[in-house]
Amino acid sequence: MRQKIVAGNWKMNTDLDSGIALAKAVNDSASSKTTDAIMIIAPPSTHLSEIQKVLTDVKMSTQNCASEEKGAFTGEVSVDMIKSTGAEYVIIGHSERREYFNEDSATLAKKVDLCLSRSLRPIFCIGEVLSERESNEHFNVVFSQLSDGLFHLSEDELKNIVVAYEPVWAIGTGVTASSDQAQEMHAFIRLKIAENYGKEVADSISILYGGSCKPDNAKELFANQDVDGGLIGGASLKAEDFIQIVNAF
Repeated sequence: MRQKIVAGNWKMNTDLDSGIALAKAVNDSASSKTTDAIMIIAPPSTHLSEIQKVLTDVKMSTQNCASEEKGAFTGEVSVDMIKSTGAEYVIIGHSERREYFNEDSATLAKKVDLCLSRSLRPIFCIGEVLSERESNEHFNVVFSQLSDGLFHLSEDELKNIVVAYEPVWAIGTGVTASSDQAQEMHAFIRLKIAENYGKEVADSISILYGGSCKPDNAKELFANQDVDGGLIGGASLKAEDFIQIVNAF
């Protein structure tokens, strides 16, 4: 059985006090969870150590990591630093990192390798922009991101990856991929993994949908065979919305 996962990416929101309060509220809401889905929150890195102290039923992720192990890289956060906070997951390759910080496939593959070397689970993001979908290049783009970032891994390593498909044109826009569009791309991703690693490995990989997933559309999205959860942005900043999405399973 694949793990059901709902991860909340807080992005650059909350100061420390409001972040702790939100984390407590999310953790308290887990007691009303009606599913076995794993709940994950990804606060800003400045909050991690303090937020970890209030979590009992929710796991913690970072939003990024450095592509180097250590050294003279001012402002970067290494995988060892992340590991020391109690975080278990790292979001890698979010579209905002690719676009605003020019992170390429080689850099992201290095980050994946570093995370796995420290037993941190990457949540690896892939997805196309609107022009690529409109030109019917979306499958090629997603396959290229998937293969360049992950297909150097062994079967055992790949089983520790969570994939997140995020149609970039649906992030923060209020536009959501239709249920059929989400299922189509998730099935494509699983097929490509199966072609390279076999069906057993492909069937073990959790593939999350990320792109304006909210309480009112989560149930329809999660009902798809190949949608194993969500990478949630804005709706993860309200504990009541986040738990509603979790319970959409």
